[in-house]
Amino acid sequence: TSTLLLFLKILLLYLHEDVAISACSDSDKADMTGLDGEVLYYSDFDKQEVVYTLPHCVMFLIDLNCTCVFHLTCVPLSLCPPDPPGAPLLYPEDHLRPSHPNTLVCQASGFYPAPVHFSWTKDGHNVTRSASVSQAYPQSDGTFTQFSRLDMSPEEGQVYSCALEHPALKGAQRMDKHSVEFQKPSLAPSVFRAVGLTLGLVGVAVGTFFLVKGRQCC
Repeated sequence: TSTLLLFLKILLLYLHEDVAISACSDSDKADMTGLDGEVLYYSDFDKQEVVYTLPHCVMFLIDLNCTCVFHLTCVPLSLCPPDPPGAPLLYPEDHLRPSHPNTLVCQASGFYPAPVHFSWTKDGHNVTRSASVSQAYPQSDGTFTQFSRLDMSPEEGQVYSCALEHPALKGAQRMDKHSVEFQKPSLAPSVFRAVGLTLGLVGVAVGTFFLVKGRQCC
């Protein structure tokens, strides 16, 4: 409850940007509402339902005080040619540890129109069905950004790849690969500790020798 109240206070104190998109093309359609770069809810046309990704109370707060700007237009595709996505960015959500569950994220950006199609492979085998895909989100330059995620249990030597397909690529693909490699523990700290301990013992031995020698001389 305290987390939710803090979230509501932040919404009330700061200026936020609400985005709503309803669009269609010859190949796809979209109906989505977002807040500050995150999707609030969207229409799943396959399941014929609205999917909420944030609490319903957020929508109420947005309506309390807002200024709306509407853009409604129908533009021939020849006047607004498609833009291909750049090279995908593939990275793990967390630091890789052997056999520890993790998630690979594939980011596509700079493309128009939405969406982009993701395909995944693991060691050369297609694992696209196991991946999830986010809603495409509009950027200030008119292009879109979209993410795909694949859960993984990393093992040394595995090779994952994420490829992008988009009408602007005209049958080509943009691809990125990620090879699973674990950082081996460095020997330097252990060596330094061993050397330090050895020097310390030598120092104690030398000090004891001179102390005993000094007493004998007296």
